[in-house]
Amino acid sequence: GNWKMNGRQANNEALLSALKPAVAGFDTIDVAVCPPFPYLSQTASQLADSNITFGAQNLSAQQDGAYTGEVSSGMLVDLKVRWVLVGHSERRSLYGETDEIVAAKTQVALDAGLIPCIGETLEERKTGDTEVVLARQLDAVLPVIERHPASAFVLAYEPVWAIGTGLTATPEQAQAVHAFLRDRLASSGYAAAPSVRILYGGSVKAANAPELFSQPDVDGGLVGGASLVANEFVGIAKAAVDSLGA
Repeated sequence: GNWKMNGRQANNEALLSALKPAVAGFDTIDVAVCPPFPYLSQTASQLADSNITFGAQNLSAQQDGAYTGEVSSGMLVDLKVRWVLVGHSERRSLYGETDEIVAAKTQVALDAGLIPCIGETLEERKTGDTEVVLARQLDAVLPVIERHPASAFVLAYEPVWAIGTGLTATPEQAQAVHAFLRDRLASSGYAAAPSVRILYGGSVKAANAPELFSQPDVDGGLVGGASLVANEFVGIAKAAVDSLGA
């Protein structure tokens, strides 16, 4: 669950307290939350006895040094962070992160033993450039990820027009794009392409998760706003267990 820039200590405690017992038996899937940086320590402490893991929403492409306001991979490792979001659409559109920056951050994350969740965005579906945009973004990180096993990273397809809008790609639309990404990996010579986890992000809810997750190339969800509502997030996780947890 990507909390984005949401959360306060009391709200976080209540949310995590509700999530922990509700997903305690969901051992066949990975359940993770990505809080803002100031709450990573709180999250780590509260989830110490839980099967829920946690990640960060970003990291610096630099290791250490005079980079005021940045957070390094080493700092995340110190906090026992397991996952990190890299190249989320909001980082690209609002903060100008380029394909090159995303590739550099992916490399830094992998070098540190973190599992990067690499966001592949789609600016405009109606232009018909879906595959062109995604191919460019995926090709930029291929030289970095191709040297690593499929378990070392995750891809996330995020149609920008669906993020936070209440609109969702149809299961057929999501499947077509996910299949394209997997095929692109395979055609590049990445032998483990069938095992790469490709997540769908874009207004995932408990109501639409079962149909999305039933698609053969949809391996889970990158959940935004619904991850801040315990019942919604648990419902999405339950859908993942039912469709993907075998």
